[in-house]
Amino acid sequence: MSGLSHIDGKGEAAMVDVADKAETLRAAIAEGWLVTASETLTLIEDGAIAKGDVLAVARVAGIMAAKRTADLIPLCHPLSLSKVSVAFELRRERPGVRVEALAKATGKTGVEMEALTAVSVACLTLYDMLKAADRSMIIDGVRLLKKTGGRNGDTPEARS
Repeated sequence: MSGLSHIDGKGEAAMVDVADKAETLRAAIAEGWLVTASETLTLIEDGAIAKGDVLAVARVAGIMAAKRTADLIPLCHPLSLSKVSVAFELRRERPGVRVEALAKATGKTGVEMEALTAVSVACLTLYDMLKAADRSMIIDGVRLLKKTGGRNGDTPEARS
């Protein structure tokens, strides 16, 4: 079990001790998809959703979620984030919305969970706001694309 950072010598869940780690600039980019019907995508493009600007609400929800990651994921350290952004691409070839989040901080631990949380909550918010128009939506492909900084350095680009 020693290969798992959140498991102690007795096999119990434990928060990682980062006290002796150096502070470095850390960044992470994550993505996810909300797959919709073509008609739902048209409603988003036309701004014709009764609940309002779904992308604006999902962007704010994603940013807020990144800031609250330590409250949601039990063993995550609370971080002072310096940047969180959430972007959307409306795609016709796979009808739906591609969500991408960037999280940055200077600190002793990475921001991967914050980027993943931002994407997840942005997708969930879109789902909530669009469910009256499309009950067949799928949240798919939530994954880390890239991370930089820290002792282990940069990750290679994610697999497609």
